Amino acid sequence: MNRKRIIIFSGIALIVLISVLIFSAEKDTGTILTTTVQKGSFDMMVYSSGELESENSTSIKAPEKLQDRNLRIYELTITNLVDEGTRVDSGDYVATLDYKAVEEQLKLAQDEMEKTYTELQDAKLDSNLTLSNQRDVIINASLDLEEKKIVVDESIYESPSIQKKAAMDLDKAQRKHEQEVQSYKLKKQQEENKVNRKFINYRQIKDRATELEVLYNELDVYSPKAGIVTYKKYPYGGVVKTGSKVSIWDPTIATIPDMTNLISRTFINEIDISKVKKGQKVKIGIDAFPEKELSGEVITIANIGQSMPNSDAKVFEVKIKVFGEDKDLKPAMTTSNTIFAASFADTLFIPSDAVFENDSLQFVYMVNKPVKQIIKPGDANENFVLVSEGLKEGDEICLLEPEGAEKMEMEGLDIYEKIKKEKEEQKLKEEEARKNFQADQKKPQLPPGANPAMMGQISIRK
Repeated sequence: MNRKRIIIFSGIALIVLISVLIFSAEKDTGTILTTTVQKGSFDMMVYSSGELESENSTSIKAPEKLQDRNLRIYELTITNLVDEGTRVDSGDYVATLDYKAVEEQLKLAQDEMEKTYTELQDAKLDSNLTLSNQRDVIINASLDLEEKKIVVDESIYESPSIQKKAAMDLDKAQRKHEQEVQSYKLKKQQEENKVNRKFINYRQIKDRATELEVLYNELDVYSPKAGIVTYKKYPYGGVVKTGSKVSIWDPTIATIPDMTNLISRTFINEIDISKVKKGQKVKIGIDAFPEKELSGEVITIANIGQSMPNSDAKVFEVKIKVFGEDKDLKPAMTTSNTIFAASFADTLFIPSDAVFENDSLQFVYMVNKPVKQIIKPGDANENFVLVSEGLKEGDEICLLEPEGAEKMEMEGLDIYEKIKKEKEEQKLKEEEARKNFQADQKKPQLPPGANPAMMGQISIRK
């Protein structure tokens, strides 16, 4: 029985509580959240996350011998690499490149060297044999010439016809001897060139094999200085790691950052990039050390935007110089950057939530007078908007759309007309600038160092 009473009383209490809440909710619907227009200093800030990098760093590269194109090895795989963040001293081991790839090339070069050496020796033997035969031919021609001279000497007692024939034979033997001597000289030069070509080919292959041996002995890579090993980042994303390839065009394996010269690399969206200027001060927080706060300054702003992965939004790379040193900081730590884009003194501003807009204008809901007041907004930060026209200090405005807002009249149409006129004037200026640019492009271009007067003289002479 007591249990039934407890259940009944609990149900009644629940109904009463729900009724009270509903009544309170209905009563609260008439509450209007308001704020007042403030006047004072206004800071416009741009917030972004960044990553610590060293502005100056020392590259740990593949052996310089890899740059030798005569080796015909254009890239090598990293077979082992120390962990990123490892502290190393000068001369400490960092990475190993693929021994097997170089070993294969070295074996091929050695085999080719043996082959070309054999060809060189064969060429020398062939040359000796050819020239030896040619020397025998010259000796025979010399003997034949001596014989013909004897015949001529003995023919003085013979008839004129026999003497003439003997003289002709001597002349023929003389020419043949001279031809064979000249042929020997040409053949000797020809054989020397043939042997030289074989020797040059052999020497080139031998030099390549020697250089491959040098590269083979340098495939263990060591640090050029003391510091923290940081993996090299690819421009298109990702980092160099075990299994990556290094090439003669990009031989960097890792870097040793200079931790006394840091920057925060961040990306600003295209909406806020116009607010960021070189030289602006920055407050830098370190996510890993919430208690730390550093100062900085914007040093570079990219001229061309880039797309973020899986997004149509464009961002611009911004680099922020970090002032001071801190031994706790490490590369790739995440930073929270607050860029002080602008500061205004003695200006009007209101919360961003109080600004409403339709297709053509922006306005606020006045509290003391049920109207929609058109305003001319200025710069804004995350929470507030500057107001240059339409409001004054102390005006009370709504933070939420009040009841009957659709029936309220617009005030400040003159402000709207003024804004509209300024936009039209700006559009005309842009159109005029575009036409002037197109007209300049159509004008004939003068040669370097020439002026219109010179071109006029050239035309007259023509």
